[in-house]
Amino acid sequence: MDGEFTGIDLFTWATPNGRKVSIMLEELELPYRVYPIDITKGDQLNPDFVAFSPNNKIPAIIDHDTGLKMMESGAILMYLAHKTGKLMASVGEDFWRQMEWLMFQMGHIGPMLGQTHHFIKFNPGKAPYAEERYSKENARLYQVLENRLQDKEYIVDEYSIVDIATWPWISRYEFQKMDLNNYPRLKRWYLKIADRPAVRKGYAVPQDIPIPTPD
Repeated sequence: MDGEFTGIDLFTWATPNGRKVSIMLEELELPYRVYPIDITKGDQLNPDFVAFSPNNKIPAIIDHDTGLKMMESGAILMYLAHKTGKLMASVGEDFWRQMEWLMFQMGHIGPMLGQTHHFIKFNPGKAPYAEERYSKENARLYQVLENRLQDKEYIVDEYSIVDIATWPWISRYEFQKMDLNNYPRLKRWYLKIADRPAVRKGYAVPQDIPIPTPD
């Protein structure tokens, strides 16, 4: 590592969780270096990576400004927001509302949609019960967001870490066999965020893959 560098090292791959942090870094305009961790080749099991990401998952960061090493995408988003004073409210009602919906993403959107990817996208036909279970839950969670966005531009009023955490998972609607046209408010929200320059830059880390765009 370069001792003179005072920015952030990002260890990541082209997944929803990885894209959360690269998008956040772009939104905050923080200096960062990218270290691709190819999870298809087992890079996440390298002892040097596991030393500061003990759950052997991406993303992880090293902040050379503070010396802090962190894993877990939600915690990293909160850390970066706290560090800069941006994209997260201070303690109060708005803060707790953001925490409510951030935990919704961490506890439901991520794990459940991830299971949809596993059974529907990558292992179709092997477990009909699981395919039905996670497809139904996927649709239910989309509807929760659709309802939430009924009278809101963003999930918690203003653009925040909640949207940054949630959006990359919805960007894989094709993996989930979901039609965003069935969720017009969610589609509007998705396209609005997809049009942000920082989101486009962050989505391309560490692989320059086009953002999916629904018809």
